[in-house]
Amino acid sequence: MTETETNTYDVVVLGAGPVGENVADRTRAAGLTTAVVESELVGGECSYWACMPSKALLRPVIARADARRVPGLRQSVQGPLDASAVLAHRDYYTSDWKDDGQVGWLDSIGADLYRGHGRLTGPREVTVTGPDGGERVLTARHAVAVCTGSRAALPGLPGLDTVKPWTSREATSSKAVPGRLIVVGGGVVATEMATVWQALGSRVTLLVRGKGLLPRMEPFAGELIAEALTEAGADVRTGTSVESVTRENGTVIAVTDTGDRVEADEILFATGRAPRTDDIGLASIGLEPGSWLPVDDSLRVTGHDWLYAVGDVNHRALLTHQGKYQARIAGAAIAARATGETLLAEPWGAHAATADHAAVPQVVFTDPEAAAVGLSLAEAEQAGHRVKAVDVDLSTVAGAGLYADGYQGRARMVVDVEEEIVRGVTLVGPGVGELIHSATIAVAGRVPISRLWHAVPSYPTISEVWLRLLEAYRDA
Repeated sequence: MTETETNTYDVVVLGAGPVGENVADRTRAAGLTTAVVESELVGGECSYWACMPSKALLRPVIARADARRVPGLRQSVQGPLDASAVLAHRDYYTSDWKDDGQVGWLDSIGADLYRGHGRLTGPREVTVTGPDGGERVLTARHAVAVCTGSRAALPGLPGLDTVKPWTSREATSSKAVPGRLIVVGGGVVATEMATVWQALGSRVTLLVRGKGLLPRMEPFAGELIAEALTEAGADVRTGTSVESVTRENGTVIAVTDTGDRVEADEILFATGRAPRTDDIGLASIGLEPGSWLPVDDSLRVTGHDWLYAVGDVNHRALLTHQGKYQARIAGAAIAARATGETLLAEPWGAHAATADHAAVPQVVFTDPEAAAVGLSLAEAEQAGHRVKAVDVDLSTVAGAGLYADGYQGRARMVVDVEEEIVRGVTLVGPGVGELIHSATIAVAGRVPISRLWHAVPSYPTISEVWLRLLEAYRDA
């Protein structure tokens, strides 16, 4: 019998996506020995099946849409997109689904990579089953960080597995453009992928169970994007549930709750996410397999002083940039506890992921783009804040007219009238994704309205919307 190899580290990181990489980067920078375990590709979901491929697909779509709104260019870009070139562009940004560069980066920071399936087998212990079936046991002196992310959640429709539906992975990695595509869902993945494939030549039908798109944003965001998708040729149906799905002679047939039959070549379910924690040994430490892992603001799992859950698995903010932020906080907190330093865990402290509660930014890369940070008006009111919302038509800003003929967009600022700070900002319109960080600084920094008057936006840029919002608040 072969003896199982055992290695000891200060920190063991389970999952080598952007979140796990950033935890390892921070713990290594603090001088802690660190092992990283990965069962798929180093770089994770974001690098190969989410953020990078989806934005590589979307960039040509948005660039063409912008060019069509500019005099002197619109006549040159009326033809179809070169789908083969767009897909090749996507392949380049996924490194053709090879992780050599990411592995090299892990090696450069001095973290040890273990390829295989890792599972907790006791306190501070991770057992890795390698591709050859061999096992290695990794023990952690100080911390184990679970950074395994999330996966697409499929509904419990009978026979769905026989249909071979797309999830976000297939939607971002498909090698061909389907002639007809059904998209089920109304969130970020659904709207972005509907935008991509419609522009590449698919006839897209979007089936949305709720009243509108992007339900977590201000209502006008989903309304403007639904209008744009419809104008682009997509069939957007809200208040529609899928009751059954079959595939007959290669054709997908979706039957809705109204009895409508929608036929397509492929069907994408973008109906939510589930934590990738079902097979990582949670039962060995008294936690429920397949559950989200509750954490404090230092990202330490409730009831386990050595276990951290960072990124999607804690269900705080399922966004890559927010997971990386959490990883920086968690890595610093692990290092502080390991070395006996004082933990700065008060709100906005070095070891507290306060932004998860108060200042989460997000961009939806549709046409038009939607961007938001902080609380919507409804969320602020539900949280008990006394707030006032002010809206501005973005087409009234000089920079917007210069950016594109017929510019359409809207901005909302939610102001706490007692503290005179910004609680949230939502922007919808071409190019607004690049504006959201200024709003993030205002929200995270709790910058007083009186001081924002002195942050002068350059003329003529779309950023002048800040001046218009402040004027609207003053005059309300």
